Amino acid sequence: MQSLLCLLAAAFVLSNEVQAFVLRKAPTATPGVQRHVVLYAGGFEWEDPGETFDQGVENPFKNPDLMKGGGDGVDHDAMKIDPARLLGPRLGGSNLYLVGMMGSGKSAVGDILARRIGNYNFLDTDDIIEKATNMTIPDIFQAEGEEGFRDIESQVLQSVHPYVRCVISTGGGMVCKTDNWAKLQTGIVVWLDVAPETIIKRIQGTDRPLLQTENPLQTLTDLLEERKDKYNQADVRIEVTQDMDEN
Repeated sequence: MQSLLCLLAAAFVLSNEVQAFVLRKAPTATPGVQRHVVLYAGGFEWEDPGETFDQGVENPFKNPDLMKGGGDGVDHDAMKIDPARLLGPRLGGSNLYLVGMMGSGKSAVGDILARRIGNYNFLDTDDIIEKATNMTIPDIFQAEGEEGFRDIESQVLQSVHPYVRCVISTGGGMVCKTDNWAKLQTGIVVWLDVAPETIIKRIQGTDRPLLQTENPLQTLTDLLEERKDKYNQADVRIEVTQDMDEN
């Protein structure tokens, strides 16, 4: 989990795919001249706080002294600062939407990531659905079918996307409805890409509605293939490997 979180944080800082919604930026600052940066997030304008005062925040993944204590076999207490804490000012309030197949770790990673960022809240759309309906996900599938569940899922996304500073774990099929992308793209979409073989080991014995088939692994593989084009629309893709589970 530690290696996955470091990889996730690094992707936000280093990935050229994440544009941070910068639409207009002044030329390189000169001494004595204040820079003005306007960004758009969620349909409104705001000024980058990093341009109004010196945060002293450099890329933590290029600073060996800062990262000391973050690797395996090294005393974690020796780390001067958790790099995840530096994501907050860089994200500027934009929500992080975690997408991916069932069992990819969206809830576990999202909760820990929000806690480590410090000023972000964690929301799980599946958890919200169960609390709002007073039913479990399998019960909803049985009563309403998958289409009914997806409609409820979209309503929940509609209700949570106006919030800011949230890490939001979404259901595996959230990306399937085109209308959902209008909400997802108000933030930064992160795809946790996990091989079906790894997922099936994690969720064996669970009552996942879509996997109640003779060959759950093949069903999972087919579902991933159907959704892959949608997942590929994410701003950031994190490949999660088996060794990350072991670490």
